[in-house]
Amino acid sequence: MENSFQVNWWGRFYRKHTGKLWIGQTAVLLVIGFSIAWSMKKSSSTVNPAKSGETHTEHKNVSQIWTCSMHPQIRRDGPGKCPICGMELVPVTTSAGGIRTIKISPTARNLMRIETTPVERRYVTAEIRMVGKVEYDETKLSYITAWVSGRLDRLYVDFTGIEVKKGDHLVYIYSEELYAAQEELIQALKYKRERTSSSTKLIQPIDLVASAREKLRLLGLSAKQIKDIEQRGAPTDHITIFSPIGGVIIEKLRQEGDRVRTGDRIYTVADLNQVWVKLDAYESDLVWLHYGQKVEFTTEAYPGETFTGRIAFIDPVLNKDTRTVKVRVNVPNKDGKLKPEMFVRAIVRSQLASGGRVLANDLAGKWISPMHPEIVKDKPGNCDICGMPLVRAETLGDVMANLENKPKPLVIPVSAALLTGTRAIVYVEIPTAKEPTFEGREIVLGPRAGGYYLVRSGLKEGDLVVTNGNFKLDSALQISAKPSMMTPEGGGGGGHDHGGSKSGGKSQQGETASQQMILPSQFRSQLDAVFNAFNNVTTAVEESDLAKIRVSFSQLGVVLSQVNKKQLTGHVELLWREFSMLLSNDAIEGRDVTSLQDSDRIYLQLKRHIQRVREQFGMTHSNHQQEITRIDVPTDFQNQLLPLLDVYLALENSLASDNEKRALATGPKLLQVLGKIQTSHLKEKALAVWKKEFGNLSKITDQVIGAKDIKSMRKAFALLSEEVLVVVKTFGVENKRPLYELHCPMAFKGRGAIWLQNNDQVRNPYFGATMLKCADRVNLISFDKKKQGSHADHKGHSHKQP
Repeated sequence: MENSFQVNWWGRFYRKHTGKLWIGQTAVLLVIGFSIAWSMKKSSSTVNPAKSGETHTEHKNVSQIWTCSMHPQIRRDGPGKCPICGMELVPVTTSAGGIRTIKISPTARNLMRIETTPVERRYVTAEIRMVGKVEYDETKLSYITAWVSGRLDRLYVDFTGIEVKKGDHLVYIYSEELYAAQEELIQALKYKRERTSSSTKLIQPIDLVASAREKLRLLGLSAKQIKDIEQRGAPTDHITIFSPIGGVIIEKLRQEGDRVRTGDRIYTVADLNQVWVKLDAYESDLVWLHYGQKVEFTTEAYPGETFTGRIAFIDPVLNKDTRTVKVRVNVPNKDGKLKPEMFVRAIVRSQLASGGRVLANDLAGKWISPMHPEIVKDKPGNCDICGMPLVRAETLGDVMANLENKPKPLVIPVSAALLTGTRAIVYVEIPTAKEPTFEGREIVLGPRAGGYYLVRSGLKEGDLVVTNGNFKLDSALQISAKPSMMTPEGGGGGGHDHGGSKSGGKSQQGETASQQMILPSQFRSQLDAVFNAFNNVTTAVEESDLAKIRVSFSQLGVVLSQVNKKQLTGHVELLWREFSMLLSNDAIEGRDVTSLQDSDRIYLQLKRHIQRVREQFGMTHSNHQQEITRIDVPTDFQNQLLPLLDVYLALENSLASDNEKRALATGPKLLQVLGKIQTSHLKEKALAVWKKEFGNLSKITDQVIGAKDIKSMRKAFALLSEEVLVVVKTFGVENKRPLYELHCPMAFKGRGAIWLQNNDQVRNPYFGATMLKCADRVNLISFDKKKQGSHADHKGHSHKQP
């Protein structure tokens, strides 16, 4: 009753004051809304001053960049649709930490099931599994041959597989030659007895008996057989041949009644007390195998029983069909269990030291035979088999842990590496971050050993690498348009392009980046040193000098290590961290390169990274190169440069038209034009500069004249283009005609080259009709009387052959 009264009372009250209540509710909501908006505005204006200042300095001219979540290489200044898939573009967000850094919540970490493992130094073991079969030891094979010609009247061993001992009778042979030799012995003995009883004495009697005995011995008779003949006093027309060694008859080549000549094979005998096991090793496993290494193997015939031997020989020739190499193992077989042609499964356990070298602790301090690895002793001596002096195991390339002065190798679990070839992407947790934060790194891997990879560079001991969930982190970076395994160049983070632009020379985005980037002068000079080191690598690669290539890559690594990172802040620092990592990995791979094919691969990768550095730091051909000062010269002198330009443009046109005959005729014309240039009206400074440029032009003209075909002419033309560009920018030809600088990125095996044209219609002189329109940059040359951007190598004017 009481509850019913309360409900009725509230109903009457609500109907009476409903208008007032609605106004009150509206007022309360407005107050709450204004409070939230005011608090958000206040929080956004009270950012950490240091961070706010840094962000302002770093992004003051940077507009919001929009990208496609499916195609992160698409970069736009505003919203729209992806030109590839049509999806709506999304804004690129800035995350703290680095270009490859991603921050997630603890809940997201649990959902992604992320697990980490510390990077550690330890010896790891690689297990190399091989298959093969048992074979005869070739050094233990013997042949039973006919020592005399004759007829095989009886073969005591009439089938293969019979085991014989040394001295067992094998063949009963009839031989006229042997009969005659016995007769000679009997007659010599008779003559000796007669001469002894005679009163006549010779001065120096000839020992005919000794000669006859030696002849029979050489015909294969034993001393006992010869003695029996002497005692019998009569020759026999048959003789028995005995086995000179013990073993198993593995081959029977003659039948009873066969006629044989001296040297004909009758039997093959094998000593099975030691056998060979020949295994097939893949070429990728050869790094783990070495002489004297212990091998374990099993057979189907003896399940559960393990046999052992040592590697005695690794075939120097690869089987082109199976892509395998034969590895020979010497195995003792005293009990005769191992039968030739048995299939075996073998395993070699190689423990790795630093640098991927194989440890051999079981041979530490031992002496080993260089021909028979099964002979291992604790002190020096001679081999029991061949008599060769024993050598220390260390001299055969083995590494002993107790003698190794280097630290243990740095290793990571296999699951931590997202492979991209010889390198990999790993994700490292930043332990100092308040929220789960991970940073992607490109590292250089060494060989794989079981469940681990050796790390050559990119990580240090104690780093926490993600071993589970790294693919999910990589996908998140890709969606954010940051560098990842699937998109190595990404498209950047924080609204910046990190090298994903492939739009060519007129990229508005690239121009914006170069305008925004303000670099410390010291850093710019250090980048110039990096570019010079890259030029040295280029020269070494072009000369195909492997030793020089390794040295130049090593020098590049030294130059990179000398870049002072402390002078950098903000986005410039993040960019250089990224590129320093990539370039250092290139240098590390290049310094240990073992083939020209690999050096070309690494060089092309390095070239792409250098190009990205130039673009991102605003140091491309159009604005990076060493600036040269425009020099005022008389108009008459400028007019004298026009014939030089005409000859150059005519040569450019001939090469673009693939007209070899006309191109080869350019040399004398160029020499004639240079000889007519007068310098009497030039001032001292201008004259000094011209003499320097004239010397360069003269050297290049010699190469033009010496060109024998269109290929060599194009190489000379590349040098001429660089020099002509410098000359026209230094001395000017303004108000005469427009000039365009073009760049071909494909010329000379990807090194690239520039050329000049008097219009912007691309006609490539380096490829002609093959790729006539190939150019990634077409720039109108400015002739303002200010500092002119010169060509890349104008410093000191070092012209290098493409």
